[in-house]
Amino acid sequence: MPVIHFSEPAPLPVEDRPAASRAIGPAPLRTTYERYNADNGALSMGDWECEPGAWRIAFHKQRHEFFQVVKGRLRIMDGAGNTWEFGPGDAGVIPAGFIGTFQVLERVSKRYVMIDVPQLGEGGDRG
Repeated sequence: MPVIHFSEPAPLPVEDRPAASRAIGPAPLRTTYERYNADNGALSMGDWECEPGAWRIAFHKQRHEFFQVVKGRLRIMDGAGNTWEFGPGDAGVIPAGFIGTFQVLERVSKRYVMIDVPQLGEGGDRG
């Protein structure tokens, strides 16, 4: 397998919208450019874009996501009402099992790495 350089042309995109049952208001268009996939989808990396909108998210108990915003702004809110906002250059992790709301405030572009791993126990393993 060759090295993947993110400055090379992106692969064909996959477009979707949040399910109507999860959308809060009109479901925004999301565009994913998956640049790398391994272990039958257990590891996925690429670029993701989305127009403004909001929806409820519920991560699988084994799925973690690291992301870095390239442009635009987004907000993530957990079930307790805690909020985190991210803009250009900001990075974050959505941990496995997270339940909350994902809101795109300004059309956003981000780089992501999603990984499915066996549960590490409460709080994860910080090494």
